[in-house]
Amino acid sequence: MKADMGRRYRLYPTPEQETVLTGWGHTCRALWNIALYQRIYAYVQRGCTLRAVEQCRYLTGARAELNWIAELPAQAGQQILRNLDRAYDNFWNPDHPAAFPAFKKRGHRMSIPFPGQAVEVRKLNRKWAEVRLPKLGWVRFRLSRALGGTVRNATVSRDGNGWHISFGMYTGRKPDSPNDRPGCGVDFGVAASAYVSTETKPRKMPPTLTDNERKRLKALEQRKARQIRYAKKHNGGKYGNRLRRTSTQIARLRTQQANRRSDFTHKLTIDLAQNHGFVGIENLRVKGTTKSTEGTVGKPGKNVRQKAGLNRSILDNAPGERKRQLEYKCRPYGAELRVVPAIHTSNTCGNPACGRVDTDSRPGCGRLFRCVWCGWEDDADHNASVEIEARARRISGSVIKSTRSTPTVRVPAPSRRRTRETRPATCGQPKGIASVHRGENGQGI
Repeated sequence: MKADMGRRYRLYPTPEQETVLTGWGHTCRALWNIALYQRIYAYVQRGCTLRAVEQCRYLTGARAELNWIAELPAQAGQQILRNLDRAYDNFWNPDHPAAFPAFKKRGHRMSIPFPGQAVEVRKLNRKWAEVRLPKLGWVRFRLSRALGGTVRNATVSRDGNGWHISFGMYTGRKPDSPNDRPGCGVDFGVAASAYVSTETKPRKMPPTLTDNERKRLKALEQRKARQIRYAKKHNGGKYGNRLRRTSTQIARLRTQQANRRSDFTHKLTIDLAQNHGFVGIENLRVKGTTKSTEGTVGKPGKNVRQKAGLNRSILDNAPGERKRQLEYKCRPYGAELRVVPAIHTSNTCGNPACGRVDTDSRPGCGRLFRCVWCGWEDDADHNASVEIEARARRISGSVIKSTRSTPTVRVPAPSRRRTRETRPATCGQPKGIASVHRGENGQGI
């Protein structure tokens, strides 16, 4: 199996190009919502499943009648419909955690997708290059590293720091044969971001926000709350320029925080994949772990604020993203990712001669693990990583229980259904709205 890689660069459009890209981004969001609504309507009313092939015909007719859709490049509109197909395929796949495709609101991340044959890239010098986009021309971007392959697709997006372009690259690189490097177990936690079983010190993620940035973010969020209340009371809920500026400043800080978190995650996962024969991690149920404490207004839950702070700390370490990156980074370097059950890893003695499970060995959430049976002492997180490595050696990469929250198996239809105009009269009776998400016999839309 050959590998595909992603490359992301900072894009620098001119003010005129930025205005065009902003309009295209809103058109892409509207087109996604319209196409998704059309698929739901066709399935509920007619029992038929629409795919990108059928919807491209409707898109051609809409471009002839609506100017705001015609301004968007045809390749981008077709790519949106293909992306919607992939979203449905992920929803049908029982091994994929994706939920049913959702509508995109106005505050959603702005992006314009293009197929690879619609764009062209040329290098200007050692630090700069430019990409030719349909109906827009050449746009400069910072060549921070070489592309290293053939462009399969491109996506122009905007976040709090500006515009970026991402390329899906075909590298042609095949996975390496299994290496002979030693394996390891990794415990992802809160106090220690990652503790590797073969190391004596934990790897801690630097603070994603400085103290001043954290104070500024809190002040901006409080200002935004006041401005929203004022807008609802005096402007009928309409956002003013000051409120939009406040939202932009918050988005810039949040983007910086996400970039710093992503930088640490990429450096950690690439180091683990390059220097180990196998990497053992826990099969964490992040969604269940970070679930808020249940309660009502009349009978609130206990320790709700403390649990909210713990949830933020867990999500800030991004254990799910680390697992996702290890899955595709281990293959090119001949390493193997082994996911082990997470039960009792913190309460199991790491001494090979003992290995007993006892909750008294680690009272509370202390940093010290002392086995009550053999007297083994170790850092609690390092002890857990040693147990994870031992389990990874025993399972040898076998498949364990999935962490999907929805046990229903979704499979695609055996053949693509046609629309009612091209099908016999026995197309099927209208189904209820509950069948939109699963359909009959567990099938999705």
